[in-house]
Amino acid sequence: MKWKLLWPILLTLIVPLAVSWFVYPETHLPPGFGEFPPQFHGDAPGFNLFVFILVGLSCLYIGGLLLFPKKFGFKGATPQPAAPKVPLPWWFYAGTVVMLFFWYLMWSHSFAFGNLVYWSFTPMWYGFIVAMDGLVYHRNNGSSLLSKKPVTFTLAAIVSTAGWVYFEFYDYFVLSNWYYPDAHNPGWSQLVLTLEFLVTYSTITVVFFEWYTLFNTFPKFPARYMNGPKWAPSGDLLIWLGIALIGLMVVFPYPLFWVVWIGPFAVMSGVLIKNKIWNPFTGLATGNWAPFVLMALASMFNGFVWEFWNYGSHAIVTETQTNPNYWVYNIPYVDVIHIFSEMPLLGYFGYLPFGILVWQVFIWSGKMFGFSTDISLDPTSSRQAEQTNVDTQPTAEQGQ
Repeated sequence: MKWKLLWPILLTLIVPLAVSWFVYPETHLPPGFGEFPPQFHGDAPGFNLFVFILVGLSCLYIGGLLLFPKKFGFKGATPQPAAPKVPLPWWFYAGTVVMLFFWYLMWSHSFAFGNLVYWSFTPMWYGFIVAMDGLVYHRNNGSSLLSKKPVTFTLAAIVSTAGWVYFEFYDYFVLSNWYYPDAHNPGWSQLVLTLEFLVTYSTITVVFFEWYTLFNTFPKFPARYMNGPKWAPSGDLLIWLGIALIGLMVVFPYPLFWVVWIGPFAVMSGVLIKNKIWNPFTGLATGNWAPFVLMALASMFNGFVWEFWNYGSHAIVTETQTNPNYWVYNIPYVDVIHIFSEMPLLGYFGYLPFGILVWQVFIWSGKMFGFSTDISLDPTSSRQAEQTNVDTQPTAEQGQ
């Protein structure tokens, strides 16, 4: 089983390196490859109206499906009763204080606490994550990831680090869709800089899971995306399509810049489907799109916060940049309409497949290394309520 899970993922690493051998005959690797965090950025083509309209129409279609699912064939379902609420836990307040303090520090560029300002990004995000977990606890009868599944929470943080390094790998082959211009401002050694970035990467999967569990505390939300169109994509097709796109992406990095979001997503999804492992695509075969859509939206909603905080860390105070994690985009054709964000407006739709990919990587890792990837939260202890929760919010254990 493990080899069946592993070989397609190995191909996603080998294929771009093999293609690069021929595309870059002198270095056999794309420029800037291996520099961490990425600093090089190519001279991306400017705005293209045709591409912008084409991508914009695709985004409008997806946005219409998300906002008006009944117009796209979703019948919906009767929402489950909302869980009883309990008082906000202490960690909600603690997380909020930590978040607000480091948010102030990151945006003010204040050296009142010495060089702590350079470290603001990660504790700010963990404060946000812990506060969100407290909100889930409050809305879900005292059931949240930290209160009920702290091991899963911790494993998600570990997998998140490895998962973003895997994703960062592809950024080199599209000549840096994003890069970190202020990474060396603190004057840290390469070891310290690398460790700081790796710890920062640990926040990604965890915060998506917190958004997802929060969304599930609003019963009408998942119910909107049930009893919809049925779709059962072929695992083999997704695997080979994804690998082919990844190879072509190396040859045509600017026209196929979007493959950095879609290629690994297709392969990882195909692996899980082919091996009959429950994943967000599983419910689509029976018309239950709720897990798929809610995780995609978890990523997009978090993307709004990500981009807002990232932009403010650089734009509010322009002297002495103090956020080494600040990133800038280098996206061809559609890099226009920036609203308090370095991310162009249409780029936010890239967060949708990214959220699914993050979950797929976690599920795949659980199968590879033998740990539970179930992130469902049962707000009751009764057997009947537990079955209801399983029916409406499929877990990563189902179908395995």
